Amino acid sequence: MELKLSPEDEAFRAEIVLFLEESLTPELREGADKRTSLWQDVETSMAWQRILHKKGWAAPEWPVEYGGTDWSLVQRYIFAQECVRAGAPALLPMSLRMCGPMLIGYGTPEQKSHYLPRILSGEDFWCQGYSEPGAGSDSASLSTFAASDGDDYVVNGTKIWTSCAQHADMMFALVRTRKDGKKQEGITFLLIDMKSPGITVRPIINIAGVHELNQVFFEDVRIPKSNRVGEENDGWSVAKYLLEFERFAMASVEIRRTLDRVEALAGVTPMAGATLERDADFRRKLAQLKIETAVLEASEQRVLAKLSAGESPGTVSSLVRVQGTELLQRADMLGVEALGYYAVPNQPEALEIGANQPPIGPREGITFVPMYLSNRMKTIAGGSSEVQRNIVAKAILGL
Repeated sequence: MELKLSPEDEAFRAEIVLFLEESLTPELREGADKRTSLWQDVETSMAWQRILHKKGWAAPEWPVEYGGTDWSLVQRYIFAQECVRAGAPALLPMSLRMCGPMLIGYGTPEQKSHYLPRILSGEDFWCQGYSEPGAGSDSASLSTFAASDGDDYVVNGTKIWTSCAQHADMMFALVRTRKDGKKQEGITFLLIDMKSPGITVRPIINIAGVHELNQVFFEDVRIPKSNRVGEENDGWSVAKYLLEFERFAMASVEIRRTLDRVEALAGVTPMAGATLERDADFRRKLAQLKIETAVLEASEQRVLAKLSAGESPGTVSSLVRVQGTELLQRADMLGVEALGYYAVPNQPEALEIGANQPPIGPREGITFVPMYLSNRMKTIAGGSSEVQRNIVAKAILGL
C-alpha cells in the first residue's frame, strides 16, 4: 500500500507542522525527550492531550459524533509522522485508544455520553484490569470474582502489572461472575471507580527503576451494575474487541524516532579515531533495521485502511504487534551498543524534567539504557509474542 499526498494533504501537513511549532513548549519537548519507560510520563502526556483536545485533535480515529476528526487515513498518518518528527510527547493509550473505542462499540448510550467527553478532556484517566498473578497472557484464567448483590456487584480479588494505576480515576476490568462452564463464558466487563472503598494500589518498580506498574487489590468493592459493559458473563466478547485496538499501535513511528536518535548518537560516538557512523558493521545493522521498519510501516497502513473504512483491526493486529515490539527492542539494543562504555553509569538525576545535572556521556544517548530495560516487557505486555503468534497461526493461517 502506498500513500500518495495530494496538494490538499500537503497543505494539511503544513498546518500540522505550524501547530506543532506553536504548541510544543520546551517543557513538553523535554518531557518527550526524557521518556524512559513503556509509556510517556502521565503529567507530560496529559498536558499534551489537553492541548490537542482544545484543538479537537485528541482522538483522530474516533467517529466525529463522539469528538473525533473527519481526517482521512492519509491525514491521520501525516499527523502521527509529524508529531514524531517534532518530538511531541506520546499520548497514553489506555483511555483514548482502548477504553474509548470499546465504549463506542459496546457501551450504552448513557455510558457513552458520560465517559467519552471525560476521556477526551483528560478529566478521567483509565487503567486496564486484565492480568492477575495466575492469569497473565491467558486472561480467561482470571479469578477476581464479582458476586451479584441487588443493583451492585461485590468484587474481591487482585489485578497485577496494572500500568499507571497510581494515577487512574477509573479502571476497565474483567471479572468472573460464574465459576461453572467454559472459563471464557463466565467473565463480565466492568467499569470501576478507583476511588471506591476497598481498593488498594501497591507499586511495582520495574528493572529500569521506574514506578509504572502496580498490583491492585479489591476487598468487598461495590460496583453498580450500570457500570457493566455488555451482558453479564459475555465480557469476553467485549475484551476481544478492545484487545484488537490494544494490540495495534503505530510502532513504526516510534522505531523511526529511535533509529534517528541512534544515528545522531553514532555521529558523536568515537571509534578508532573516527565516529561510529563510519563503521561498516554498524551501518549494516542500522540499514537492516530501517528496511524492516519500512516493511512494518506498510503492514500498519493496511490496518489503518481497515480502521478508516469503519472496520476493526482484526487478528492481523497481533501480527503487526509482534513485528513492531521485536523490532523496537532491536533498535533499543543498537542504541545501547552505540553508547559503548557510556551505557554503564546510572544517572537518574539527569533524566528529571527541568534538571540542570549534565549527563555523563553524549546527551543524545541518555535515555537508551532505561528505554532498553523498560521495553523488554513489550513482548509480554498486552499478550506475549508467543500468544500473538498462536493467534496468527490459528486465525490467519488456519493451523
